[in-house]
This record gives sequence, C-alpha cells and structure tokens, in this order.
Amino acid sequence: MRCPAFFKPIIAMLKSICRLALWLAVFLILGSVTITVAGLWDDIEPSDIGVVLGSQVLVRGHPSPRLQARLDKAVELYQQGVLPRILVSGGIERNGISEAQVMANYLISQGIPREAILLDEHGNTTQATALNTAQIMRDAKLESAMIVTEYFHIPRARLAFDKAGISVIHNAHADFISWRSVFYSTPREVVAFPVYWLREFPEDRSE
Repeated sequence: MRCPAFFKPIIAMLKSICRLALWLAVFLILGSVTITVAGLWDDIEPSDIGVVLGSQVLVRGHPSPRLQARLDKAVELYQQGVLPRILVSGGIERNGISEAQVMANYLISQGIPREAILLDEHGNTTQATALNTAQIMRDAKLESAMIVTEYFHIPRARLAFDKAGISVIHNAHADFISWRSVFYSTPREVVAFPVYWLREFPEDRSE
C-alpha cells in the first residue's frame, strides 16, 4: 500500500526530527563521558589557596550532602598540607542564609582554624567565584589555586578561573556522585561549558 502524497512531508519531517534527536543524544553522551573523565582526573599539587565552590544549604543552615562532600575534600587537603588556606565561595540564598558563612562554620567544626578561612559571599555563579577569587589572589599576591568541587563542575570551573586570569590552577573532586549528578548535572555541563567558552569575562578589576 502506497503512502498518500499528503503524508510524505510529515514523514520526512519526522525523519529529520529523529535524526536530530539521535545526533543530540550522541553529542550529550560523548560530552558527558568527556566531562566525567576530565572531572575525575585530579591535579593535586601544593597551592596557595583552595577554593570550595558553593552549593545548596539546607533549611536548618547546614551544608547539603554534596556541599559537605566538597568541604570534606578541602579539609582533607588542608590536613595533608596541600592547602594553607581555604576560600569558601557562595551567594546569599533566598531565605537569607549565607552559603559562604555556613561553609566556614562547617570547616571550623572540622578543626580548620578560622584564620585559615576566607569568605566570598558574592560567588553566586561559577563566573563570579572565578572573578572574585582572582581579585582576592591579586590583593594577597597569591599565584596558585586549587579548585574543589564535584567532578562534573571541574572542567567549567577551570575554564572560568583561566578566563579570570588565574594562571596556575589545580583541582580535586569531591567524593560524591548521585543519580542527579550523572543524569542531570553532567549533561547540563555539556551545554554550559561551550557557553562559558564563548562568554566574555571582564578585564582585570584591580585598577
């Protein structure tokens, strides 16, 4: 039975949509694998400062499990002598809680001296954290930074730090992986990374 002529454009369109969906799926899968491999490949070297990027804070004012994992990694690196100081970077949440302050309180509870902790309460985005870190490092004449975050976040964070003018960048991933990390956060980074690669960052703000 031959297909009626008026169905042919519809069938052609459906085929095009299927091909596009297939190519998109391939792009996301290959991109996710690349992001995962790059993020799990730690580059741990003694650094002037460790930078813990913020994440969700619970209603009670405690770090969420994923944020706690980031902080625990920073504690581990500090105790190993890799980091002499830790910068906690996060924004102010809608309920008025400061991510950075919650992070600092947690580090103190884990034995990190208060004088070894710096706060950035304006790190609302990865770009903001990178720019704020660069300014703090220029002011303190620091040269190297260790990014501490979850594996999927590391490639984009490294890109942002590089575009902010930080020349020596190391990284360590938090020991936390969830279904959300695999099926949402990692594919999201496949799209977010090229967006950051194309984005213009402000020039040196030290003047």
